[in-house]
Formats: sequence, C-alpha cells, structure tokens
Amino acid sequence: MRVEIIDTTLRDGEQTQGVSYSPLEKLHIATLLLKDVKVDRIEVASARVSTGEFEAIKRISEWALQNDLQRKIEVLGFVDGDLSLNWINSAGCKVVNLLCKGSLRHLEKQLRKTPEQHVSDIREIIAKAVKLDMQVNIYLEDWSNGMINSEEYVLYMMDSLKDERITRFMLPDTLGILNPDQTYSFCKRMIDRYPALHFDFHAHNDYDLAVANVFSAVKAGVRGVHTTVNGLGERAGNATLSSVIGVLRDQLGAETGINEFEITKVSKIVETFSGIRIPVNKPIIGENVFTQTSGVHADGDSKDNLYFNNLLPERFGRKRKYALGKQSGKATIRKNLEEFGLSLSPESLNKVTQRVIELGDKKEHVTTEDLPFIIADVLGNDQTNYRIFIKNYSLSLSYGLKPVASVKIEIDGNLYQETSSGDGQYDAFMKALRKIYDKLGKDYPLLTDYQVSIPPGGRTDALVETVITWNHNGKEFKTKGLDADQTESAIKATEKMLNIIEGMNGKENLVIAGEIRPDHSF
Repeated sequence: MRVEIIDTTLRDGEQTQGVSYSPLEKLHIATLLLKDVKVDRIEVASARVSTGEFEAIKRISEWALQNDLQRKIEVLGFVDGDLSLNWINSAGCKVVNLLCKGSLRHLEKQLRKTPEQHVSDIREIIAKAVKLDMQVNIYLEDWSNGMINSEEYVLYMMDSLKDERITRFMLPDTLGILNPDQTYSFCKRMIDRYPALHFDFHAHNDYDLAVANVFSAVKAGVRGVHTTVNGLGERAGNATLSSVIGVLRDQLGAETGINEFEITKVSKIVETFSGIRIPVNKPIIGENVFTQTSGVHADGDSKDNLYFNNLLPERFGRKRKYALGKQSGKATIRKNLEEFGLSLSPESLNKVTQRVIELGDKKEHVTTEDLPFIIADVLGNDQTNYRIFIKNYSLSLSYGLKPVASVKIEIDGNLYQETSSGDGQYDAFMKALRKIYDKLGKDYPLLTDYQVSIPPGGRTDALVETVITWNHNGKEFKTKGLDADQTESAIKATEKMLNIIEGMNGKENLVIAGEIRPDHSF
C-alpha cells in the first residue's frame, strides 16, 4: 500500500509558539523536504498572513516551477470569497487547502451560518479556483469533534461536496482528542461510504497519540497522512515525520517513497531555524535514542546484537553509541575504544571502567572523547595528551562596543598571540584563535552545537557545564568544560578540542606516552 506524505512543517509547524521562518529558511526547508527527503507534498503557509509569508510562497513557487514540482506546493486558504484565492494565485501557488468547518458547533459558533450557506460559499470558491487553474483540497476543520457530536452534519458536507472538483478531503483531529480506536472507526466510516475519494488524516498530539492515530488511520485505509519535522505544531504539536515513517514501514509494511537517510539532516536544519530543541529521547531523531547506557546492553550487542531492533541508526544516517557513566561496564568501554582503534589489557580495562563509574557517580558527563584523558590519568602517565595549551586570554566587554579577546597559546613549546573582536566574548575568543591557526596553516574544526547546563536554584556561583559539538574533516565529536563562568567553561572545552584534533591530524588516534600506537594494547 502506497501512502502519501504531506509535510506541514512550514504551515502548521510554524504555528509553534515562538517559531517564525524567514523566506530563505522556508525555501531551504522546502527544497530539503521535496528533493532530499522526497515527501509527496508540502503545505508551506497560510494565506493573507503577512508580506513575509507572501514572499516565502513566491520564492518556493518559483523554485517549484523550475523543478516541475508546482503541484506539490500547497497553501492554506479560507472561505472568504476570492481573497485567499487571489492572494495565493498572485504568489504563484496552484494548490489551495481550503479550511472548511467539519463540525456543526464550529460552523454555528464561529461562522454563524447554516450548513447550506457554508456549502454554497465553498462551491463558489471551487468554481473560481477552477477558472484560475488552481487545485482544491478541503480541510474539514474539527472533523473529529464533528464525528463525535454531529456526524449527520459531516455526512451532509461530504454528500454535498463529493462530486465537486476537490482532489483530496482532509480529516483533521484539530484538537488532538481522538484515540486509535476512534480514529480507525471514524476513518473507516468515511472510506466505506466514499470509496472513490482520496482522504488525508491530520493528527495533533495533545494526548501523545498523534503517531498512534496515524497508524490507525492508515490501517483503516486513508491514502495520505500529514506530518511535521520534529513534531512541531500548535500546542503539543503534530505527528512527527520521522516516527510516522518508522511506524508505517516497520509496523504496517506501507510504502511511502521517503528517503529515510535524509530525515536526520532535515531535523537538524529545522531545529536550527526554529530554535526548538529536539528532545534527547525523541524516537529516531533524539540525541540519545541510538545510545545504549547499560553495560549489559553493550555486552549483548557484542554477542550477536541482542539489543538491536529494526530501527537501525544507519537507516537514518546515524550511528549507535554507548554512553559512559555509572552504569558502564567493560563492554561499554571496549565499544567506545573501538572509536579510537584501541584495546586495553584486562587489568587496565578494569581500572578505566572503575574511574568512569566514579565520575558518573559524581554526576559528571563523560564523553567518548574524554576516554584518552581518563586512560592516561588512570595509568599514571603524565606525558599525555596536551600538546596545545591556552596560556593567557583577556576578554573585554564594554557597553556599545563589540567584545574583544586577546589570546596567547602554546603549541609544542612555541607561543602565539592574536587579538580579535566578535559578537560575544566567546565569539571574539574563537576568532582570535582562528587567526593563529590560519597563520600556521592548521586545520580548524566547525562548531556545530553549543549546549550550556546550569543547575536549577539560581545560585550565581553554580558550576556551568558547556558541551560543544565539533565537526573536523567529517568526523563529529564533543568536548566539555566545567567552570563557574560560562565563557571559561567553553574555553576549557575548546582547549580539549584543540588537542583532540591535533591527535586526529597526526598518525596516532590517541597520544599516550609517545610510543603507543592505535592497534596496540596497554
């Protein structure tokens, strides 16, 4: 069974509180969704919202026309005569998703019209759309409540409109009130009564049942489902694209045409543009969902992948990881050492495992990149690691002026110094550091994420943990710093990064006592 995926990140997803995309951001997300992820259709905006929305639709429509994708771009319109239609048509879009009333209560209380008047208004708009060579889909807003409280009205609307020039009828659970049994039952009634029509299901997540309801809707026979990237949307959001794709493929055996490998990329882009963080435990796209924490699980994975399921990280462009902390076992340490191509003797492995557990007990965040330093410390080797030292730095912040940083670093015994301004103290520090590296012709990584954790309670002297994600020649890694000052904690994380990439640039993946090679045990 082939199921259409319509993604409404750029319309319903933008109704998330605090989210607003620029026209260029909308265009970038649209191209990713249609070209890379290969969703079937995208809903990109609501009519008559703002000049910025108009500009965004215009850019997306121009791009879609050049790429023969114009009928995959849809805009929400309203029953307002020809106002929405003309606005959408002027922006170059040829598909309107007309917002009609799917419950008698909404019709009577909001529009204050009779069902006959509403149908007449809709027919007029359809006739005008046909003249403009525009395709019409119909949203039956609040359809779920309509089926519960006024089914006769819903059926009247369908009977009145089923022979009109309508491509798709969209069935929204506008307030996220349905459960999977209700969804199946209501969708089945619609499909059985109108088997020739194309129905979409549009879920909301107020009871955390959006994806489950999509499952039931597809099982009942709907031919299209609506999603958003990262589950963005009004209130509790919409059905998450990544989760829907996993469920449809693995639980129902449905075909979608989606390129799963690109889902993580578009999720990260939307996270950046929206400013809404992906929860670390969000299925498929969350930071932690392909990370095993228990040492027992790491041991099981070493013995015929006992803790794997069908949601393999490689499907979504990701890798399996093994968290380091108080629940780590020797198998966890071994799995992490594989990242460096290293192995430890049984005695050394025990010592390192115990140290990692001790750090975890103290609530310290241990990353894979910390292992070389932990190993060196545990094995009593003072020659490790640091070939680069941040010797001195001065940070200046003045009202009305850009922050300035002066930095002196030592590389293999040689001192280098530079000064730079920036948009913040840490930005100025990084720009001064980059000046040094540019003069030396040394590679410098890209900062891809920056997270700050401050304990609750409001203490001004609380320790701040800064975890920075870097990308160096295609390899992503994290470093952390801990200090009472946020900028200083970031600088500590940066110093650790500099030493890690120094090791990456050399022959060794890990520098310990000079003579140890990656394929040796110690």
